[in-house]
Amino acid sequence: MAHLHDVDSEAQEGPGQPADAGTSRKGQTFYRGDVVNYWPVRADYSSSTFLQDNVLKGWEPAAPFLTKGTKITAFGSCFAANITRHLSALGYDLASNREPEIYISRLTDGLVNIASILGQFEWALENKQYTEALWHGFKAERYGYDENIRLRTRDVFLATEFFIVTLGLSEIWYDEKTGGTFWRAVPEAHFDAARHKFRVLSVEETKSGLEKIYQLIRRHVPDAKVLFTVSPIPLAATFRPVSCLTANTVSKAIIRAALDEFLRDHAADLNSRLFYFPSMEIVQLCFTDPWIDDIRHPKSYVLDTIMKTFEASYCVGEGTIDDANAMLQMFRARNLRDIAESKPPDANQAALLKAARAARDAGIAAREQAKARERERQTPAAAEATNAQDTREERRAAQHAQRQKEKEARRSARSAEPQ
Repeated sequence: MAHLHDVDSEAQEGPGQPADAGTSRKGQTFYRGDVVNYWPVRADYSSSTFLQDNVLKGWEPAAPFLTKGTKITAFGSCFAANITRHLSALGYDLASNREPEIYISRLTDGLVNIASILGQFEWALENKQYTEALWHGFKAERYGYDENIRLRTRDVFLATEFFIVTLGLSEIWYDEKTGGTFWRAVPEAHFDAARHKFRVLSVEETKSGLEKIYQLIRRHVPDAKVLFTVSPIPLAATFRPVSCLTANTVSKAIIRAALDEFLRDHAADLNSRLFYFPSMEIVQLCFTDPWIDDIRHPKSYVLDTIMKTFEASYCVGEGTIDDANAMLQMFRARNLRDIAESKPPDANQAALLKAARAARDAGIAAREQAKARERERQTPAAAEATNAQDTREERRAAQHAQRQKEKEARRSARSAEPQ
């Protein structure tokens, strides 16, 4: 039976709204079907069930199933390296410990695009041959197509009960002559402009790579479970003629969209033998400032929260979801304290804040003038709806201003206390 849900669209707009906005989601009536999951409002972040209600919902197995005896293989981008270290420290059976010399162990987080990950499965399981030098490490050292390494990688794959594959980026360098994709970029000493080219993988190509990986696992290791996740770490640089910030948004969006389409295509397997873990979402959406100073790598306590959440979802006898939620609350508080205590070196901070307040007030005034002009052109019914909307906004603004005054009063009281 479908339902009608009362939804106040203004209550869902996110961080730009007043701090108290969105405590109620009732307002205009729209048809929403049988399933509605709302964007969390500020109060939700303090909930003891935040993770399962707002992050993990729809992506969890029925119960944890990884034990210390489960054979686990993790590789790809950064999350694979982090989870490998974490699970290894807890005593789990990681392929990187059993076979440290195979390439997926030596470069646990060095295979960052879907083509390079697929290449390891095709090479190991189906003996796909390559003629050009495509595989290079972090320092551009060459990794050859060693048959012994291939067979050992094959044995690891065939013994694996749980694969963790992390996708990192969509930008690739490739050999135009053969179509082969480099693991990373092209070593400068071997670059040939006539054949070495750069491009961005499409959503369709990424989804196709995911499908090929999954079918290879199903064909050769039919009982294995597979988990995909996306690295939150942004590009260090882009080879496109656009800003790195915008290129990174596209790079991650391509992966996430392709992965979601792929998972929807395999809905019958989802959360039973095919899984998604939202590591990127935890970093980017659960902390106000998750990064260390390079603005690329998460703070250690952000990683701790991810690992505890993974334990709660997948590991038998380790952390519980209550533990993970408690850790999130603790480290969100720590994160906010870190932000409050960070002092910009600019001695003109007071002047900058004064200018910011003036600019904010000017922006508010300009928007009010624009609304007044709109009302002049509206029909009576439309004007009434606009006035009702304005009333809600004014009420929220007044509530927000009152809260700010209360915060300032508490801050002044604390500063007046004897040290």
